[in-house]
Amino acid sequence: MNKPVPRVIKIPAKPEAARQSDVQRQLRVAAYCRVSTKEEDQANSYEVQKDYYTDKIMSNTAWTMAGIFADKGITGTSVKKREDFIRMIRHCRQKKIDVILTKSVSRFARNTVDCLYYTRALKELGIAVIFEKENINSLEEDSELRITLSGAFAQSESESISANVTWGKRRAMEAGKTTIQYKYLYGYRRGADNKPEIIPEEAEVVRWIYDRYLAGASTRMLRDELHEKGVIYSEKSPQWTLPHIQSILQNEKYCGDVLMQKTFQQDVINRKVIKNTGQLPMYLIENHHEGIVTREKYHSVQTEMARRKAARSPSKRAATGLTSYTSRYALSDRLVCGECGTLYRRCTWTRPDGKRIVWRCVSRLDYGRKYCHNSPTLDEAPLQQAILAAINTAMADKDSLIRQIKGAMEAEIIPFPGSAMSLGDIDRRLAKLETQFQRLLEKAADDPIPYGSQFKEILDEQTSLKELRTSILVEDKEHAEANQRIKDAAEVLENASPYTTEWDETAIRQLVTQVKVLSKNEISVTLKGGVEIHQSITN
Repeated sequence: MNKPVPRVIKIPAKPEAARQSDVQRQLRVAAYCRVSTKEEDQANSYEVQKDYYTDKIMSNTAWTMAGIFADKGITGTSVKKREDFIRMIRHCRQKKIDVILTKSVSRFARNTVDCLYYTRALKELGIAVIFEKENINSLEEDSELRITLSGAFAQSESESISANVTWGKRRAMEAGKTTIQYKYLYGYRRGADNKPEIIPEEAEVVRWIYDRYLAGASTRMLRDELHEKGVIYSEKSPQWTLPHIQSILQNEKYCGDVLMQKTFQQDVINRKVIKNTGQLPMYLIENHHEGIVTREKYHSVQTEMARRKAARSPSKRAATGLTSYTSRYALSDRLVCGECGTLYRRCTWTRPDGKRIVWRCVSRLDYGRKYCHNSPTLDEAPLQQAILAAINTAMADKDSLIRQIKGAMEAEIIPFPGSAMSLGDIDRRLAKLETQFQRLLEKAADDPIPYGSQFKEILDEQTSLKELRTSILVEDKEHAEANQRIKDAAEVLENASPYTTEWDETAIRQLVTQVKVLSKNEISVTLKGGVEIHQSITN
């Protein structure tokens, strides 16, 4: 049986049906426009863009208006703060939009990840994004590669602008130009020369805070005492808070200096501001203005704050941890158990023959002999006399003591072996690598694949140099802090009385770093600067 021969039958088109289909399938077109800054020229202004897209959409008979979405004066590096952009995407998911018109990739998003994410999501919905400047339709086959490259260039542009702004700020810092928030600077107002000018009555409060803190008062005690004295912080905010006190104690401006770049923006994309712990250089301008306290007193407070922070009790029970006792008695954060390392606490024992003041290990108080088995209970009076005897022994040969301190300083600040590159060398090399990276981006515009290894080499070297730079800055900072710490300790010991018989809480705080209980009859007293003296206790 013969098989039939296949044949093709052409069915003519019906023009009327085609026109009817066009009417039914009229595209719902929206536009997204944005201006980056208020200073941008009139041709790119917010209103002009809205008028342009309104006319373009309404004049096309195949299109119908689906809305003009616009964000004005908002950063393009992230979509988080672009409310109208988010509203437009929501309309797309609700199937209210078929096409989005936008001027360029940089207007749509300067973050490559965001740009790709949203164009892909819209593509899955069958929605085209038309970038007029680049002549890209996101539904076309080669659109993603072109969008990726354009998005990368747009992001690079944002990063370059941010880098230029940051560079300008840092050059201003190097030149000694400062920006001070007087609103949050108690004791100062803006002077005629645009520098801080002391407010006499508030300056007295600042000096009192510094003196009382060095004498052993806690920030909580200082706040309460200021309230009792009737001292107000400001007219708008009369009540003193703990952050107010801490800010005054920690702010270098009170000794006449200004430290800049304490914080920095992590990157241009997420715009997160983080604390600068050595990642970037800081700029310290000494003697910028008249200080309220001396630089020596300011550094003494920083040392004392660090010591108090480090002297934390490991006790799990708040009642026997660091409480008001720490500030009331000098030994509360200096007397430690030689067996378990826990702080001692001052206790009052009531006996038939009267009250007895003793010091006991916090671990023994909280847990009995579970963790600390043999820590002795010490009577306060013999303990204090033993500590005074140790101090007097050290002060008997003050010159030798100072020499020991200087030796400790030299040992602490010996530089570690490292790279021969200076910070200047690193910065110059990083700048050169950035130039190479930008040139490579231009070459890779048409085909980035052959340049992948070169991109990797540049990025790897940049990462290595930034890590080296951070380590150098951290090391320099540690050496400077060590120098200042030992210098302060030496000055305290030089000015101390050569012999004392009376217990003085303030003097103990200034002279003693730690007292370790070795046994019922022996302690080890460590003075400022690291000098350690073993001393017997006579009961």
